[in-house]
Amino acid sequence: MSIGSFTSLFQRVQIHCLSPRCRQGTSKGGSPLKDDKHSHSPKDGRPKKGGSGGKGTWGGLLETEEGHALDLNDPNYDSTEECDHTNVRKSAEEFAEYKKKAAVIVEEYFATDDVVSTASELREISLPRYNFYFVKKLVSMAMDRHDKEKEMAAVLLSALYADVIDPSQVYKGFGKLVESSDDLIVDIPDTIDVLALFVARAVVDDILPPAFLTKHLASLPKDSKGVQVLRRAEKGYLAAPLHAEIIERRWGGSKNTTVEDVKARINNLLVEYRVSGDVKEACRCIKDLKVPFFHHEIIKRALIMAMERRHAEDRLLDLLKAAAEEGLINSSQISKGFGRMIDSVDDLSLDIPSAKSILKSLISKAASEGWLSASSLKSLSLEPEKRSLEDNVARTFKLKAQSIIQEYFFSGDISEVSSCLESENSPSSAELNAIFVKRLITLAMDRKNREKEMASILLSSLCFPADDVVNGFVMLIESADDTALDIPVVVEDLAMFLARAVVDEVLAPQHLEEIGSQCLSPDSIGSKVLQMAKSLLKARLSGERILRCWGGGGSGSTARAVEDVKDKIGKLLEEYESGGDFREACRCIKELGMPFFHHEVVKKALVTVIEKKNERLWRLLRECFGSGLITMYQMMKGFSRVGEALDDLALDVPDAKKQFTYYVEQAKIAGWLDASFSISKPEHAAENGSCL
Repeated sequence: MSIGSFTSLFQRVQIHCLSPRCRQGTSKGGSPLKDDKHSHSPKDGRPKKGGSGGKGTWGGLLETEEGHALDLNDPNYDSTEECDHTNVRKSAEEFAEYKKKAAVIVEEYFATDDVVSTASELREISLPRYNFYFVKKLVSMAMDRHDKEKEMAAVLLSALYADVIDPSQVYKGFGKLVESSDDLIVDIPDTIDVLALFVARAVVDDILPPAFLTKHLASLPKDSKGVQVLRRAEKGYLAAPLHAEIIERRWGGSKNTTVEDVKARINNLLVEYRVSGDVKEACRCIKDLKVPFFHHEIIKRALIMAMERRHAEDRLLDLLKAAAEEGLINSSQISKGFGRMIDSVDDLSLDIPSAKSILKSLISKAASEGWLSASSLKSLSLEPEKRSLEDNVARTFKLKAQSIIQEYFFSGDISEVSSCLESENSPSSAELNAIFVKRLITLAMDRKNREKEMASILLSSLCFPADDVVNGFVMLIESADDTALDIPVVVEDLAMFLARAVVDEVLAPQHLEEIGSQCLSPDSIGSKVLQMAKSLLKARLSGERILRCWGGGGSGSTARAVEDVKDKIGKLLEEYESGGDFREACRCIKELGMPFFHHEVVKKALVTVIEKKNERLWRLLRECFGSGLITMYQMMKGFSRVGEALDDLALDVPDAKKQFTYYVEQAKIAGWLDASFSISKPEHAAENGSCL
């Protein structure tokens, strides 16, 4: 073996065998941890400056074990090795330059809080393979600063994710941070807690998969600080109740906005543009919204404004055209905005009689100017009268469905849901079934795992036709972009609901393809939902995992909770009946915090009135209805419950039916009940029990 080859081999053995502590000990200047405050890699004990060091050091920046000098006289000399050596040097120089620029960009961002400029500067470097270092540098610098900078760092990572920094680079950056925890703690004593919170925040913000924690726990030494960081993130933050809200507010509040906030900002920018006519400023405001998946709302609101104020029509269309030509609003969002207008044009006609003809004119102008594909839109040939009637039925059902679902989440009574649906959705069963599926899953996604599990159980118990469930999921996917503003993890949750429906045999696997065929584009949130659902179903032991995804059965302790609330209602009515204060009774009813369960107040009060012929509780119901505390729907439901149990009540009060008929008439006269109200079918009493 030549001297050059032996030297190369010896260097490799040294680098791989010596531990970081041994390498630190050989440095003439003492521990590099003490002197360096920027680089935190536990795997590299070389000097942190650009030079190659002196006695006892390990070479220059980013040198590898192959970074030795090549001997042209070496019999083993290979010219390709010379080329590799040059590439390594070039890569080292690139990385060194990237590190300098990254540090400057982070400092400037902390000074300006300008996400857009930061993204532009990072793009200009054009070295995306090193973006993991930017993630590491940003977080490590924020960790040593105030809560303001920590929040800014978390917001910036969410803004740059996927668009500027590839997800794999974010993953790698956090991996480097966790691995360097032992070094970081030297300069930042609370590293474990702060870095754990950054990891948890990244998971909550959906830029880091939860699997990151388990994978890195397995790869780190058991006694490392990185293990403590990951365990703190998992058990101290992510396992806590309401963890998402707590984590987002830990550093002074999240910058996330609600749907209503975004709508208000869109309206403001359009009003301002209508007055000023400044296209550039309006486009800047659209960019600042940072919600490209919600740009269809801009289209919709601009069109409504143009229809209401015809003199501003040309100016508003000019803005939409400019935004389309700049690529600020993509064709999918433009089509979706016009599509939403077509769906709501009959409602608009109530306020703007010529809405339909104006909308046709706007579509024609946009298509002729080339920024709208008219062929992608629905026809405008719907009959207004029929559509209006259908919309009214659907709107009424949505309100009732929400009340039914909220009560179910509280009581866990599936038979009660079935009874309510039978009495509510007979006019157009298929369409209303789909609306119910959408409403059920939307409400469950915004709640805890208990409600998610209950929603899946209810969906499999109701035995809706598969086509109705498919249509419900299609509606969910179509509105996923909007839902994402309020529920950032909509992709994961909706994919899990879809996969669970297949496992529960509510849907067949081929229904996924049917749903997929109705997704607008491969980059839409709907496509991501389907891809994730298919991946979940393909995984090993997928059925068992999906069934346990939300912790098993959902209605464990609800029966006891229902009884507790019923007891509270009974006690507050007894106290009021015996001379209690009306205001105090109303306060107690409000404090129950369950307006969807107010029918229980009506039922218990009415039963007491019939049994004791005490009009005091009747007056309480009158005041509660008059103040809006108890709605007509809850009144009707409470009276229905009493009507269902009249046979049992008549055993103790012989004239119970006569009294009940009298009070029903009084309630109709007072406007509590609809004139069409009648006693429910007698079989419901046997099905639900007397519950008295």
